[in-house]
Amino acid sequence: MEMISIQKIEQPKQKPDIHGIPFGTYFSDHMFLMDYVKGQGWINPRIVPYGPLHLEPSAMVFHYAQEIFEGLKAYRRADGGIQLFRPIENIRRMNNSAERLCIPEIPEDLFMEALKQLITLDSEWVPSEPNTSLYIRPFIIATDPHVGVHASHTYIFCIITCPVGSYYPEGMSPVRIMIENRDVRAVRGGTGYAKCGGNYAASLRASESALAEGFSQVLWLDGVYRKNIEEVGAMNVMFKINGKIVTPELAGSVLPGITRKSSIELLKSWGYDVEERTLTIDELIEAAQNGTLEEAWGTGTAAVISPIGEIRYEGKDYFLGGNTAESLNVIGPLTQKLYDTLTGIQWGTIEDSNNWIEPVC
Repeated sequence: MEMISIQKIEQPKQKPDIHGIPFGTYFSDHMFLMDYVKGQGWINPRIVPYGPLHLEPSAMVFHYAQEIFEGLKAYRRADGGIQLFRPIENIRRMNNSAERLCIPEIPEDLFMEALKQLITLDSEWVPSEPNTSLYIRPFIIATDPHVGVHASHTYIFCIITCPVGSYYPEGMSPVRIMIENRDVRAVRGGTGYAKCGGNYAASLRASESALAEGFSQVLWLDGVYRKNIEEVGAMNVMFKINGKIVTPELAGSVLPGITRKSSIELLKSWGYDVEERTLTIDELIEAAQNGTLEEAWGTGTAAVISPIGEIRYEGKDYFLGGNTAESLNVIGPLTQKLYDTLTGIQWGTIEDSNNWIEPVC
């Protein structure tokens, strides 16, 4: 494995007040870069001061969207150490995305070493306040200066980081979501299971409409029948219906979330029946109407667990936990337990009995 060179910043930036910045807006001192050239492979791994990338206007990423990304976090423990939560899952998911987008895969050991060296160098940027972390964004972009539809022959792999607090300004509070029945995000056979920008770009029109009406997220239906629940804009989704946990199956159009996977493993260890299957909007609405829809939550790296308090479908609002507006501010007990357990493991206050934690320093 080629050694990673390090160029330190001459004048470190002033760190922001972690409680006063929106999620994902203020970036750390350094970034990791590596180049790919066809015939040579991945070359020149390096850590350099955070700054602009030099790209030709004809770089293929701008014209054909050949790019992928990931999202994970580094956590500060009470003893001052820093750790990652299941990073190998992110590395492998990124390589799965790479295969779908015809991008060369990153060797797992090199990817992991790049993460650890970058976080160690910028360790002072990992905040220690409650419910804060260092968000990590690895991404790969196609850089061939060519206008023509084919896979690029050159790429840049980059990792940037930023200190963050809660993903939602309201914190761990139930969110309102709107079910979208006009636009679709992804279809089976497409790129829904890959983490690429095109999936998120396709979601923006519906998301903007939902935000204008006071909703935090869009809940997507399948792209063919427009009746099967898939995922929330930035999260996978789970429902507690009549005592059982139901979540949409991974069938090619839903992102295989790491928080989703971890939640399922925890729920099964607690004795819950977890059904990964097709869930229709009609079944969900019926459960909301008859009171068997007990809890609902989203799962994702950014928010971890996000309780859902209200669902709007075809102009009608459905409230969870009793189907009354008063229940909107109530966090379900299982939702809270999942959040407390996952964040406890991530910050090191709960024992990691599943070997999910990767120490950094």
